[in-house]
Amino acid sequence: MSQHFLLTAKARTLSVRKVMEMTHGQAFQFFKEMRWGEGEEVVCPVCGTIDQHYFRADRKQWRCKACTHSFSVTSGTIFANHKLPLRVYLAAIAIYTNAVKGLSALQLSRDLGVQYKTAFVLAHKIRESLMEQRDETPLAGEIHMDGAYVNGTIRPENKKEDRIDRRLFENQKPDKRCVFVMRQKIETAGDLIKGANKTLTFIIKAENQADVSKLAAAFVGKGSVICADESNAYDALHAKFDTRRVNHSQEYRSAAGITNNLAESYFSRFRRMQMGQMHKFGNLYLANYANEAAYREDTRRTPNGEIFTDITTKCAHTKTSRDWCGYWQGNKRDAERLAA
Repeated sequence: MSQHFLLTAKARTLSVRKVMEMTHGQAFQFFKEMRWGEGEEVVCPVCGTIDQHYFRADRKQWRCKACTHSFSVTSGTIFANHKLPLRVYLAAIAIYTNAVKGLSALQLSRDLGVQYKTAFVLAHKIRESLMEQRDETPLAGEIHMDGAYVNGTIRPENKKEDRIDRRLFENQKPDKRCVFVMRQKIETAGDLIKGANKTLTFIIKAENQADVSKLAAAFVGKGSVICADESNAYDALHAKFDTRRVNHSQEYRSAAGITNNLAESYFSRFRRMQMGQMHKFGNLYLANYANEAAYREDTRRTPNGEIFTDITTKCAHTKTSRDWCGYWQGNKRDAERLAA
């Protein structure tokens, strides 16, 4: 029997120790290459001029030849105005990369030796980069869809006569949200790896026809095959797509081989991340948590060194997030990120 990919040496191409052994100069050069590539030309974040700008080696800053603005390697990125050494931020990304079921801010604060507040904002900046840089091109081929509810648990009363019917709409929590997922199946041949290679997640208030139809029209290409369960939220898709259904009250896989197990496998990782690491998702940033689980699913068979490089590149190309500037001073997002 062949060895699982994650147990092979090919899957371990990066270690946190290797990152922490970087000098400040090496960390600076690595982030610079992730942002602007190799070479001496850099881009001014203010005017966008590409040139070999004046460089002050003592301050590790450039001065733009066009607008005379001074900027650093992190100016205009998600890590702008950072207080910690750049090597610590790279170590945080490495630790985040190796946490296959997600990473709590408490654990990150202990690993880095920083305050919980610092680790909380840092982890969310990484999630924000994954969200802003995700590929939203339409899915194609066989698409598995499903929805799962979070933040809807109602604690029953102690005495039986005081309990309510938690299935009724009027007794539902207003914070209850649905994580809706669409996964693109890998086109395989022979004994190649099976599964999904692209996952898109969205937050909606309930699994309903209007939102599902709108998202499918925007993110599913024409001619695709949609696999879903028997929820009436997917009834309208028959008019535009080849839609195949499986009745989960009777079977997990139909006699014709129809299943939406790719969506179910995503929710398996998502629930483990929720219960084992985060314990609680706030609705304001639920979309970022859901997208993080999707990213981890899509890179489950990618060497951790490549994942580290990809996440660092995404952070280097994500603009400064106003939601995470002065977060603990009260500057928080005004509204949650709902898909519809």
